[in-house]
Amino acid sequence: MAVPRLRRSGLIVAAALVALSTACGHSGPHSVPVTPSGDQATIPEGAPAAAAAVTATSSGLLLRGQPWWPAGFNGPQLATNYSVNFGCGAEVDLDAFFAQVPEHSLTRFAMFQALAVNKNTGALDFTAADAVFAAAQRHGRMVLPVLAAQSGDCGDEMFKQRQWYVDGWKAASHVPGRAVMSFQDWVRTAVGRWRGSPVLAGWELVGEPEPSVCRGTQCDLRFRTCPKDSQQVLRAFMDEAGQQVRALDPHRLIFAGYVGGSQCGTAGDSFSYVSASPNIDVVEFHDYSEDGAPLPGGPTHGLARRLAQSRDLGKPLLVAEIGEYAGSCETLDDRRDILARRIDGQRQAGTAGALFWAFVPDPRPDQCTYDIGPEDPLWGLVADRTTLG
Repeated sequence: MAVPRLRRSGLIVAAALVALSTACGHSGPHSVPVTPSGDQATIPEGAPAAAAAVTATSSGLLLRGQPWWPAGFNGPQLATNYSVNFGCGAEVDLDAFFAQVPEHSLTRFAMFQALAVNKNTGALDFTAADAVFAAAQRHGRMVLPVLAAQSGDCGDEMFKQRQWYVDGWKAASHVPGRAVMSFQDWVRTAVGRWRGSPVLAGWELVGEPEPSVCRGTQCDLRFRTCPKDSQQVLRAFMDEAGQQVRALDPHRLIFAGYVGGSQCGTAGDSFSYVSASPNIDVVEFHDYSEDGAPLPGGPTHGLARRLAQSRDLGKPLLVAEIGEYAGSCETLDDRRDILARRIDGQRQAGTAGALFWAFVPDPRPDQCTYDIGPEDPLWGLVADRTTLG
């Protein structure tokens, strides 16, 4: 998709890479000056952890103790506010969005550090981020924030390689208007700030993580290599970073974030090794297959295999991104029917929910995209397929 409109990978948008610089870090999550924000009284900084509304069993998710199969949307643009941050696509009317979101559904959204940094002052500014949680709470809608994207798009603009997963996530970072602290400190800051929200479904550390290595500055898939210790590196990251979430919000779920196929660190049986981390509660699969089959992929890395592995681990599997092109290439009604068949087949096979990619406030019907606008028939499908009890 064209800049700055959304493309589909790991809660990110297409953007030109910018030069990165580093500076001395900060001693803790609240050591960076915070500018005044719009609704801090609703979700106060440092609030105690709320009771977990969403829990997990080996067979699926529970919402306030009742069996829950959520359909829903990815909303990567929700924390965009161009008066404050560099944004991530078009601005969204949050109250209109959450008023329309069907009851008991789930919205997954980008909550990257860059969306909580004031581009004008260079300091933390939670105005845009707080607004998402506040609007979701006003309308009683569950949300799943993702704290970083593998690609760095809409965030610090850094593709995360093996060394980042080893110890780079703990290193001080300063990218003007985008990063004022390490990812480790951002995790502590975000969890400490929003753990008091009653509509918080859980936490996702990185969307589509993989500890691969780029060829110089070229990080397209064809230029990446996968180190032999990739599964150990990714497991150690999930263990340690996840433990920091646990320490601050001990009962909330942690979602794995993977694509779930043959990616570096989770290919084949590595999926089970990494997912066995005690700090992963819900595994993920992202489905952008084009053949319409409910269970895409081969015998070693397809969705059927991932469901079998998740059952062996006693952990539910959420299809956290599922996309189908529409617009100039397919009617919206045809897309709805195709996705209905796909998610129905996946649910029958044992998935724990399905989140469509991706809501945008300004869809492009004259182009072939994953855009889901306010009038899309997928809203009806979400309402129909979401079940509680």
